Amino acid sequence: MIHTTPQDMGITAIRPGVDRLTAANAKTFKDDVTRLIDRGSAQLVIDFNDVTFVDSSGLGALVGVLKKIGHRGDLAVCGLNSDVAQMFRICRMDQVFKTFGTVEGAVAKMAEDL
Repeated sequence: MIHTTPQDMGITAIRPGVDRLTAANAKTFKDDVTRLIDRGSAQLVIDFNDVTFVDSSGLGALVGVLKKIGHRGDLAVCGLNSDVAQMFRICRMDQVFKTFGTVEGAVAKMAEDL
């Protein structure tokens, strides 16, 4: 389901591979990303550029991924459209996740902080 693209400094960009991250696919998304983390990827950028909608299950999956990474790495999100960004704000997830406009911006900041 997910699509990964290795970036500089061991950072991996992930596209969810769906246009709606909902209860129907959130567990699969979380499981796929968890497998990446288990294989050693701990610097992740989730690219929501192709995602048009996220529900509470999708946000819950992201929180689960963040917990899985823990202190081993970092997680950022980028490419939020206005509807997805509004959902992040309503649920206060904009206070939990570092958000960026583009993958490149997220990767640059994450690489700076390594």
